[in-house]
Amino acid sequence: MRTFPMRRPVRGLAAPVLLAAALAAFATSATAQLAVRGEMVYTMAGAPLRDGVVLVGANGRIERVGSAADVNIPSGYRTLQAKVVTPGLIDAHAVIGLAGYLNQAHDQDQLERSDPIQPSLRAVDAYNAREKLVEWVREFGVTTLHTGHGPGALVSGQTVLVKTRGETIDEAVFDTLAAVAMTLGPEVAQAYNNKPGTRSRGVAMLRARFVEARNYAQKRARTTGEPTGRNLDSDVLLAVLDGKVPAMITAQRATEILAALRLQQEFGFRLILDGAAESHLVIDEIRAAGVPVILHPTMARHGGTLENATFETAIKLREAGIPVALQSGYESYVPKTRVVLFEAAMAAAYGLPFEHALATVTIDAARILGIDGKVGSLEAGKDGDLALFDGDPFEFTSHACEVIIEGVVVKEVCR
Repeated sequence: MRTFPMRRPVRGLAAPVLLAAALAAFATSATAQLAVRGEMVYTMAGAPLRDGVVLVGANGRIERVGSAADVNIPSGYRTLQAKVVTPGLIDAHAVIGLAGYLNQAHDQDQLERSDPIQPSLRAVDAYNAREKLVEWVREFGVTTLHTGHGPGALVSGQTVLVKTRGETIDEAVFDTLAAVAMTLGPEVAQAYNNKPGTRSRGVAMLRARFVEARNYAQKRARTTGEPTGRNLDSDVLLAVLDGKVPAMITAQRATEILAALRLQQEFGFRLILDGAAESHLVIDEIRAAGVPVILHPTMARHGGTLENATFETAIKLREAGIPVALQSGYESYVPKTRVVLFEAAMAAAYGLPFEHALATVTIDAARILGIDGKVGSLEAGKDGDLALFDGDPFEFTSHACEVIIEGVVVKEVCR
């Protein structure tokens, strides 16, 4: 059982003093050396630490992690304290930054409806770092987003990895091409006036494009001198076929999940299953294929292709040894995005042990996305991304009081 000591007392400073302190902290945050001390520190790289300390250097990287008895806080380090400290949370699949909170045409770039296959579309060209939804999820401890073109097209485009900071994509991004987003299922026909129509037609169209990309590569290889006639769509699909970039295929029903596995077996690309509402019905097949799953939000509405979803899928996949992460996904209605912290909390409520649930939005998400060398756990050398809570992170009454991205305190209001 997890125990969390009494909440720390509220500091009774007057508003002007608080403002001055906040301004001073902001002015020095870019170069500050930080010591984060938590009554419970979940490093996600071993057993949790009681009375733990995380040191973050001026370069924004973690210097040392350990118990307060073993880690001496050097002079000059700014010290932050919290009841619970975790790595900065990772949203394993979102459309935040392309889909905006206003739900108007000008801030909805997550799905281009002119053609169902457009792998050359780049999320980096549309991501809005100033979108209020970016700030919103950061308030709950989310420091990394895997975001971009969303479900609904056979190939909707490229995804991007960003930190929830900055005012431009250049300040936020740390991988401009993280995956190529694809979708199998009736959602595609609904979005594109019944094109491709049936499930088999959709898979056939994808297979044809992969074959076309291979032929394109062979033709260019036979060309002497500088190749001409570059095809941007084929270039991206070749990156998938060559294993440089994974295909993230949204497939909710068992039929589509198995079709995605067949595509992966035929063409040999790296596959990440996305959504996977009926994955609990084909666990053996997913496990045999060695494919990870970015599961739909735990609290997603169970209708349409999600009618057979369950609250227990995360624990079933985990118990089967299948890597699983959680996501915010896409919401067409207010509040426009889910928060992975709450989705993980619900997975915990339905049987997933606390640390395993936390892993779905930290280290396991990082591993699936191939960024566990930088984020996802609190270890020396990794980015100084941390979330500081005033209680159990999965309790609705708790708050992320401070959020740190690469050593910069980007939030320090406990609300």
